[in-house]
Amino acid sequence: MARNKDIASKMRRGKKIKQNRSIPNWIIMKTDGRVRSSPNNRREWRNRKLKKD
Repeated sequence: MARNKDIASKMRRGKKIKQNRSIPNWIIMKTDGRVRSSPNNRREWRNRKLKKD
């Protein structure tokens, strides 16, 4: 992959990084463990790649 990336791809990657984090513990405690995962799927960097633009 190129070292120099354009700003659009950096923005897309940054958004996906933010989406990939787990939900806060206070939400799990507030819902008594009913909600454990975020609505968007957790992505593992080896298994599911981002779409090429």
